[in-house]
Amino acid sequence: MKEERKRLARLRRLEKIRAIAKQTAAAEAARAEGTLTQLRALSERTRRMASDYGNRREVHDGAALRQLGRFVVGLQAISRTTDGDALRAQSIADAKQRELAEAERRRAAIEERAELQARLIAKASEHPALGSRKGSGTDLD
Repeated sequence: MKEERKRLARLRRLEKIRAIAKQTAAAEAARAEGTLTQLRALSERTRRMASDYGNRREVHDGAALRQLGRFVVGLQAISRTTDGDALRAQSIADAKQRELAEAERRRAAIEERAELQARLIAKASEHPALGSRKGSGTDLD
């Protein structure tokens, strides 16, 4: 019985460790999703800016046109780089989500084992119900 209680205590400690690991995985997944969202927004804003500047027609001379063209090309390059960063961020966010799911599975498995152990201890500590009472006296009563 003492060994069973020690095992339950060990399972409870392991359950706490797994819960902390799950919280850590959740925080990392949230950060990865936040980074992905920011990169997508930045990419979209940069793409919009490049389009808006590319559509401008109020240039006064060739030098201004050339400068505007270089600016638009620079914005497009930034947009492409940011798109690549967003793709990498997407794969990182997906990996973090998988890690979070795995951490939850591990935590739930330990929780199940601990609950089973607790039930076994509770069942073992119950006093067995006595059968029907033996009558006292003689059969003649």
